[in-house]
Order: sequence, then C-alpha cells, then structure tokens
Amino acid sequence: MRRTPVANVDSIAVAPTGSDPAPRSDQAPQPSDDTGRAPAARVRALVAAAPVLITDGAVVAFALWTVLYHLAFVFGLAPSATFVIWIGGCLVGLGVWLWRRRGRASSAAGRVHQEAVEGAAPAYPRPLLALVLGAGTIAAVTAGLTTVEDGVGEGIPWWIPGGFGALAAAGAMFLVRRRWLATPAGSAPAAAATPLSSAYALIVAVLAAISGLFFARNSVDDAFFLGKSVWVAERDEVPLRDFLFTDGVAPAMNSQPPVPSIEVFYGAFAHVFGLHAASATWYIVTPVMSVVAVLALWRLVQRWAPRRAALAFTVAVTYLYLVAGDDAALGTFHLTRLHQGKTMFVAAVVPLMWVYLTEWFDSRSRRGLILIAALSIVATGLSTTSAIVLPLLVGGAVFAMMLVGRWRDAILAGAAALVYPIGATIWSRLNAGPITENAAAAFYDAEATYRRTVLFGVLGVIGGLALWLGPLIARRRTPQLLVAGSTLAMSVLLFPGVLDALNSLTGIGVVLWRMPWMFALPAVIGILCTVDLPRLRVFGSVAIAAALVACFALFGTPMWSSKSYVTVHEQPVWKLPQQRKSIVFWMTRLDRPDGVVLAPSTLMHTAPMVTSRMRVVSPNDRYLPDYGIDSPFAQDRLKLVALANGKPELAPVSELAGAIERLDVTTICVYSGNQVARDLAPQLGFQQFATRGRPGAMTCFRRG
Repeated sequence: MRRTPVANVDSIAVAPTGSDPAPRSDQAPQPSDDTGRAPAARVRALVAAAPVLITDGAVVAFALWTVLYHLAFVFGLAPSATFVIWIGGCLVGLGVWLWRRRGRASSAAGRVHQEAVEGAAPAYPRPLLALVLGAGTIAAVTAGLTTVEDGVGEGIPWWIPGGFGALAAAGAMFLVRRRWLATPAGSAPAAAATPLSSAYALIVAVLAAISGLFFARNSVDDAFFLGKSVWVAERDEVPLRDFLFTDGVAPAMNSQPPVPSIEVFYGAFAHVFGLHAASATWYIVTPVMSVVAVLALWRLVQRWAPRRAALAFTVAVTYLYLVAGDDAALGTFHLTRLHQGKTMFVAAVVPLMWVYLTEWFDSRSRRGLILIAALSIVATGLSTTSAIVLPLLVGGAVFAMMLVGRWRDAILAGAAALVYPIGATIWSRLNAGPITENAAAAFYDAEATYRRTVLFGVLGVIGGLALWLGPLIARRRTPQLLVAGSTLAMSVLLFPGVLDALNSLTGIGVVLWRMPWMFALPAVIGILCTVDLPRLRVFGSVAIAAALVACFALFGTPMWSSKSYVTVHEQPVWKLPQQRKSIVFWMTRLDRPDGVVLAPSTLMHTAPMVTSRMRVVSPNDRYLPDYGIDSPFAQDRLKLVALANGKPELAPVSELAGAIERLDVTTICVYSGNQVARDLAPQLGFQQFATRGRPGAMTCFRRG
C-alpha cells in the first residue's frame, strides 16, 4: 500500500477544519466586524496592511502621474496644472477605494491559515541536486575569488564561472520545474502579514529614510536630472529642447528623451508649493521614496522566504548598508541617490515587479495584473533603463511559467508589463531619432559586469551563491520558479560573448552593465540565511545570518564611508558638496552682465541644481558627445573648461577669445589659486570685479 508523504511542518501548517483559506500575504487585511474588538482589531489590521497599502498606493499614484504627464504633451498643460489635476485624481481614487472597502469583513490580520495538503513536494533526485549544488558553488567561487587590479580580473578565464553558472542554472530550472509539476497548488503559501512583522518593516523603513537625509553623495548626473527639476520649478514648463548648454536654443539630447516623468514631478511639486526644487526633492520626496523602497524589499523577502522572513529582511537591508563603495554596487544605488529615477527603479520597481508577478501566478487575480501594468508605467516614468531591464526581468519569469504550461498567464503578464514601456520607447525614438553613439561610453563584458555589480572576492562569492543556488532555497512553487527563471536569464547573459553580441546588434553597450538589476540580489542574499539545516532550525539560520553580516562588515565598504563618495552631516543637507553649493549661490548674487558664466567644472556641475537663470559654459562635459565631440559646439566648451580648471594644456589666446565670443561668455569666476586664468583674463578683455575669501576663495572677472 502506497503511503502518502508527510508535509514539511516548517513550511506548511494544517488549518483547523472549516477554517477560511489563507489571506494572501500581499493582500491588505481588513478590519473585523466584531464590534466589541473593532478599535483594536482595526489598528492591528491597519499595521499589518501598511506595507501593502503604502507601496501599492505609491505605485498607483505615480502611474497616474506618469500617464497625466504624457497626456500633458497632447493638451499643452503646464507642469503645475498637471500636478493639480494629479492631486485631484489621487483624492478621488482614495475616496473610491475607501468607499469600496467600507463594511467588508475579513479575517483578523494576524491569523495565519494555510491550506491542508495531502502530500509534500517530492524530493530532488540526489545526483542532479549534487550536480546543481556543485556547479553553482564552483561558478560562485571562481567568479568571485579572482585577482582584480584596476577593475580588470586576472587569473581565471571567464568561461569557467560562465559555463558552470549556465550548467547550474539549467539544472536548477529542471529541478524546480519537476517539483512544481508534482506539487499540489496551494501547498506552500507565504505566511500572512502580521502586525508585528509589518511594524518591524515600517520601523526599519522610516529609520532608513531618516538616515538618508544625512548622507550626501555627489553625482555629476544630477546636473541633468535635478537641473531639469529646477528648470520646471522656476519656469513651469517642460524643457523639450536643450536646457543645460543653450537655454533652449540647441535641440535636446536624443539620449535623454522626455519620457521619464520623475524630474518634472519634483519640479512641479516645488513650483506648486513655492519650494526650491532641490529642497523639495531631497528633504520631502526622497524620504518618502526611501520608505517605499525599503518596504518593497520587505514585501519581496516576505513573499519569497520559506521561513524567518524578518531575519532575511534584516540581512538584506544590512547588505545594502554595508556593501556600497563601488560605483555600480547595489548599495550605491539606494538611499544615497534614490532621487534619481534609475536608482528608484532598481531599488523599488524590481522587487515590486517580482512581488506582483508572484501574486499573479499564485492567484491569477485581476488585481495582480492591474498592478503589473501600473508598475510598468511607473518604471517608464522613472528611467529609460526600464525599456532594457524590464523585458529581461519579465522575460525570465514568462519563460519559467511557460515551462510549466501556464502559457496564457505568462502572455498576459508579459503584455501587461511591457506594452507601455516599449510603446513609450518607440514613440521617443520616432520623434528623437536613433541614439547617438557616445564614443566616451564604456562597454563592460560579462566578466566586468559581474564584478561591477555582483562584486568580487568574498562578496562576489556570496552574490554568486545567491544567484546560482537561490532557486533551491526560495519558497516552493511560484517563488522558486521565478527565481530559477531569473537565474537562467542572468546566466545566459553572463555566458562569454553574449553581452558582446548584444552590444554589436543593438549599440546599447553603455547600459548593458545594468543587466544584473533584473535579479533581486539583496532579497535573495537575505533569503540565504533561511536554508533549512537539519536539527539546527532557528539556530542555524541565525548563525548563517551572523556570518553573512560579518562578511559584509569585513569585506564591504559601508554606505557612509568616504570611499563610497558619501559625506555624513549632522543635519539634513542637499546631496552635493556644501562648499560648492555656497560658492554657486554667491555667484548668483553677483552683479554680473547678461550672458554665460565660465567657472571650474565642479561649480558648473553644481550650478543647474541651484538655478536655471545662470547659464554656464558646460554643466556636464559627459553630455557633449551628444552634439558631436569634434564639433565647434563641444570643442569651444572644452577649451574654456581647461582654462577655468587651470590645466596647462591651454589653447592659444586667439582660440580662447573666439570661443568666448561665440559662446557669449561675459563672466569668468575661477579659484584664486588658478594663476593662469587670472593672468589670461585681462588679455581676453575681462576685468576683475569680485572676490570671495576662504574657504573656497574665488576671483571673478567680467567683460570690460
């Protein structure tokens, strides 16, 4: 007589007879109708549901803003008018939601009911399991433990980790698919959110947002991103032509189409409330975004972890705090620069997309599909990167679901996630033309991409273990299948020569290094500590978590380190060097003639973040290739930048004078130690008219 296998009690609890089905962990529980306990029950339900309500509400609200922003091009609305309409739409939507939820009864928030299951999932075939574990471990160790000098790996050919990684990914997909097909649906539901676990996530999110206020990380990209917000705040219009170099005279850079809506949101918010765009961005909106990003991470960990989600979440957050430093580390793309759309994309959209895909494939609820579509609109409004990374992310999930016969669900999810971002990209390219090749942009092959994002050394090994062994550790059924699909997609892209071929075919090599963003690395690294060690249980998980955190502390560069290009202040500050900010404000108050200002590069990078009214020669040299690096447009600026920076390789005075005349430079401000520029200024027809003392001593000249 065949015996029915017994379920693993760690992952499945048998519900009492007649109990209700489990509430989905990501579905907001509602207050009980028990009038005697209504106040306390409602408070508990609200706390338990808060992470879901905050993140889903933020997704729907920003999706609405992005749609209204794009429609504003058709109707010619000013950003402030669009913002007011958006506020009205949010209020109406909130009222409708409250009305629909009114009076509905639900189970108590803290109850964790899970379906009774007749049998456990089948065990993995031991030989194949050993093959996957061995190949994944070899790939992780060889990818991470290599000699790296000046960013170049040495010692181990990349085909070794690339090949073993592909083998591990394919084997893991086979094992997970086999288990999926043999496991009853509903046999591994995630534990429902409880007031205690949600309260912990909320506390961590709020503390993270507060800490982010005191971190300042300078980014030259902010000259464009925040500069655009400042322009919108001061002028209440969306700049459809160049606003950095020529005040609307030159065409816009075709590498920066006006599709993202986030910068205009900052500017419109500041304009409506009478704030400086930088203050509105960094003091008000960014902390809110920090809370959303941390809660998005919590929701994914809570959804994917087979057990001890709070512990896994703690490890994941610690990873982000302690592993920064490198310019492409995921810790760098978090609290210190969440105001940038691409950072919010990787920190919040990626984990939430995995959450919504998990919910859709688990329940096939209309709500899940709507949220997938809304989040794809959010991704479009945050960054053009979404048009590249999102198809990779969704493609891995869709492929995995097709392997288990869920073709219809996979196609619907793919369509909901990709129609809007791909449509927006096609529209922008039809209007702006193909992206101009940037000769200064670097392309990173698979090896360099892995070591820039997943990192190298001990941290690279940990990241590799999460990548290639994650499918075997995540919660059974949908999470395992989606992690396996993501791992397989990543492994294919990391196979030697694949990224090179994509670069040759598409010409988008400048952003292909962002491909690992599709894999929710911090969440899966956190889930590593939930591996079920026989007889050790909780103690084993705590020991693994402690070992992981110790490695982060010993081998990582913390977010607050100067090596992460971050300065820590005693009070909330703008995220740029404070002395440069003071100097630029001083320059704006000078009695300058109309025209363009020439200053050191660091100050010209800062100027657009302070005001759009003071135009400078070159706010960001990195954008000059968009206009042709050998063109007079770029060369005139580069010659004058060299003068302002005090570089010895100066152009002849006659060429400098010609560039000054063509660019209408009427003011030159240089550091007082730049004796070369101070001596040449009178020869170029300028007279000294202002000085600034230390620190940051400056001398300014104007045309006589």
